[in-house]
Amino acid sequence: MLRLATKARAGGLSNGLNAWLRRTTCSTWSWGSTDHAKLYHASSSDASGDMTEIEKIMVDSVKATGPLSFSTYMQLCLSHPIHGYYMKPEHAVFGTRGDFTTSPEISQVFGELLAVWMIEQWLSAAGSEPFRIVELGPGRGTLMDDMLRVVRQVPMASKNLKSVHLVETSGSMRTLQSEKLRNAKEAGGFELLWHDAIDDVPHREDTYTMLVAHEFFDALPVHVLEKTAQGWHEVLIALSKDPSIKYTIPSSPASSPRVLVPPPPSLKLQAMSSRWTRVLSLAPTASSTLLGHMSPRFAALPVGSRIEVSGSSVKIARQIAELIQGAEKGCAGGCALAIDYGGEKVFGNSLRVSLWIKFSFFEITLEHKIVDIFHRPGECDVTANVDFALLKEVMGDLVTPHGTLPQGTFLNQLGVHLRAASLMKSAHTEERKTAIAEGVKRLVDPLGMGGQYAVLGVTSNGTSKDGVWPFMQVEGGTQ
Repeated sequence: MLRLATKARAGGLSNGLNAWLRRTTCSTWSWGSTDHAKLYHASSSDASGDMTEIEKIMVDSVKATGPLSFSTYMQLCLSHPIHGYYMKPEHAVFGTRGDFTTSPEISQVFGELLAVWMIEQWLSAAGSEPFRIVELGPGRGTLMDDMLRVVRQVPMASKNLKSVHLVETSGSMRTLQSEKLRNAKEAGGFELLWHDAIDDVPHREDTYTMLVAHEFFDALPVHVLEKTAQGWHEVLIALSKDPSIKYTIPSSPASSPRVLVPPPPSLKLQAMSSRWTRVLSLAPTASSTLLGHMSPRFAALPVGSRIEVSGSSVKIARQIAELIQGAEKGCAGGCALAIDYGGEKVFGNSLRVSLWIKFSFFEITLEHKIVDIFHRPGECDVTANVDFALLKEVMGDLVTPHGTLPQGTFLNQLGVHLRAASLMKSAHTEERKTAIAEGVKRLVDPLGMGGQYAVLGVTSNGTSKDGVWPFMQVEGGTQ
C-alpha cells in the first residue's frame, strides 16, 4: 500500500515544503461556468456536410500527392497557421470559457503540488544554484501561475528563479499567457520568454531546469501503423469515393482479433463524415519502417496488430532529456514532469476527436462528445494516448525516468488533501469550500482524471538508489 505523504517526512518532502502545504493562500478562481456563445454550429448541406477549410486543403493534397498520413492530418487540424484548431483566436480552448477544463483549471492545488515536487528536486540536487522553469504547451498560463505562487512562498526559491520559458506557437495563446502571468512576473522579477520549439530553449551550464509538460504529448501527431507479413505498413487517409485509389483497406479494428487495441464496447462514435476513409499503403513507407522499429516491444506483436507511434513525441522526449541531463553534458541538470492521458504501453485505437455540443429546441446545453475521427477537421480537438514506455526508452540513457504513477496516486502522495483542507479552512463561504473539495475529488478520482492521467517524473542521472518520492518502491508493493 502506498504511504500517505501527510505522515511527517515519510512523504519525502522537506520540512519547509511540508509546512507550506498548510498555508491558507487561495486563488479566487472558481469552476463550472460555460460560454454558450462559443458553441459549434454544424452545417449539413449534403450527406457529408460542408467542407471545412482544412478539408479543402486535404482534398487538394490527396489529389496532388495521394493519401495523407494521420500525422499530417493531426498537424493540419490542430496547428495549421490560419485554420488550425489551436491557432484560431476565436477559440477559447482552455478553461471555463473554452472547450476543455483541464486539471489546473479545476483546482489551484494541482499546479501547486507540481511545483512542490520540482522545488524539492532542486533543493536536493542544486539548492544554491539559480533555476528556471520551462513549460511545453502552457495553455492559458494557469498552471504556471499556480506554480509561481509556490515559488514566491519559498524564500530560497523565490530569490533563485531567473527565468520562465513558455514553448508556445499560437500568438493568441501567448497573449493570454502574458496577461495571466503579468502580476507574477512583476512580483518575481524574473525574465519571461516565449519559444516556438523546445530546441529554441538554450542549454545553460549555470542554471537548473524544471520542465513541465501537461496535456502536451497527447496532441502531438501520431502515425498509424499496421503489421503485415511484409513488415510495418502505414494506415493512411483517402477520399472515400475516389476511384483512383490503389490502396488496400486495412483490417478492421472492430472485427480483427489480431488488432492490438480494439475499440471498447462502450465507445459509440457519431459517424458524421463519409468523405474520408482509411487505406493501407501497398508497401512500407519511410515512416512506418522507422517508427515500426522504434521499440523492441513492437517486434513481438503479431501480424495484424495496429499501433499509434508519434515520431514528434520521441524527438521532444529526447530533447527534454538533453536539456536536463547534467553538468557534464553542458547543462546544470534538472527535473521534469509529464502528465497526460495514456500508460506504459503502445496503443492501437486511441485516436479520438472531441467537442462540447448539445442542442435542444428551447435551450442550448453542453455535453462532451467523442465523435468520428473525420468530423469537422480543424474545428474539433484531435488527441491520442501517450505511450509512456516509449518516452522512457528514448530518454533512459541520458536521464533517470521515474514512474509512471496514476495522477490520483501522485497527488495523494504529495498531500493534496492536506493542502485542500488548508484552503477550505480559509474559505469565506460554504460554496467556496464545496468547490475546493469537489475540485480535488475530480483530480484524484480513480474512475476519472485520477486514473485516466499518468504522471512521469524525470531527473538528472545520479538519483539516489532509493529513488525519488513518490516514484519508488513503497509499503506493500511497487509503483
